[in-house]
Amino acid sequence: MSIWLSNVRLETGETMHEDGSIQTRSDLFHIHVAKEGIIQTIIPATENVPDIDIIDMEGKLALPAFKDMHNHLDKTYLSLGWKACRPVNSLSERLAIEAAELEELSETVTQRAAAMIELHLNNGVNHIRTHVNIDPFIKLKNLEGVKKALEAYEQYLTYEIVAFPQHGLLAHGEMPDLLRQALESGATILGALDPAGIDKDVEKSLQITMDIAKEYAVDVDMHLHDKGQVGFYTMDKWLDMVKEQKYMGKTTFSHAFGLSKLSPHFQKQFAKKLSDSNVEIMSTIPISINHQLIPIDLLKTAGVKVGLGCDGFYDSWSPYFSGDILEKVHNFCDYTGKSDERSLRQSLSLITQELTPLNREGEQVWPKIGAEASFVFVDASCSAEAVARLPKNRLLMHKGKIYKSTH
Repeated sequence: MSIWLSNVRLETGETMHEDGSIQTRSDLFHIHVAKEGIIQTIIPATENVPDIDIIDMEGKLALPAFKDMHNHLDKTYLSLGWKACRPVNSLSERLAIEAAELEELSETVTQRAAAMIELHLNNGVNHIRTHVNIDPFIKLKNLEGVKKALEAYEQYLTYEIVAFPQHGLLAHGEMPDLLRQALESGATILGALDPAGIDKDVEKSLQITMDIAKEYAVDVDMHLHDKGQVGFYTMDKWLDMVKEQKYMGKTTFSHAFGLSKLSPHFQKQFAKKLSDSNVEIMSTIPISINHQLIPIDLLKTAGVKVGLGCDGFYDSWSPYFSGDILEKVHNFCDYTGKSDERSLRQSLSLITQELTPLNREGEQVWPKIGAEASFVFVDASCSAEAVARLPKNRLLMHKGKIYKSTH
């Protein structure tokens, strides 16, 4: 069924005042959404529309639907009772604690993943890239449970599933074949984890990852927590490999902490190499005195595509975070000192796959007739205000279908 969305607030441009300050302009429109979930008509709200199949948006601002590009649906404790984290001294200790509870948690994976999916839908997310543990302890159990949860919400979101060797690729001989089984059983992307810090053999780990990726013709999303020179070396080595083995344009580096402490000169040099290799970076914005942020603005200036994700939350790794991907953008802007209209507005691109209502020059570029009718409706005057003030009571429309929470 086609519907009219009446009185939708859209950003239309910007005004520069004499003092140099900028204000985003907006106006009210009616939007006709075809039954196929495509935007068919956009007209000023001063015009009349048929008095049937209308949803009055009452002046709510429309934003592009949000994307969580780094998540772990299988790890959360959501829907279970409170459980704080146990302190550890290393990543390997954290992995050992996680391994000890995998079997027990696998029994509730669909329930827990569904709770996280519903939280995302309520917050305006219509796409999730989730990493799912594939390991020798529970094998493909988490994959099966996460798939079931995602399939239950397919009318409201799209998704990608990363087969993730959380406990290493090389330590357990069956891991390469388990990853192959995962890619044959619904996983769409091959994951990898710290070839140096976890696998202790950068070249061997990368080559096995490459072999499996090419065998199944899938993208690779590589968790890289390793900092300093070893983290940088891992990325640089992989880029050389994908060029030599003709596997360009199919790589994502998640976290990529090895970028954070390079000198600005080397950051710019390597950003160009990342851009030339068509590599995407997925960050989870660690805000901590123990972490230095990777150079997101520098990367974007160099043409590198950067996305944000919530990572895991309320799990054995962290008891914190609200699960709101817009809050990640808010934190990024606060952390990097962004407070002006344009920089706040453009930072929204980090969770929309680079889609924003206005371009950098303040010209309207979204929404367009013929585009997918996927929106987040919020109580805000413009996207800059939404980033700064994190409006609640959001309403998601995915391809013409409005999500209504059952809770």
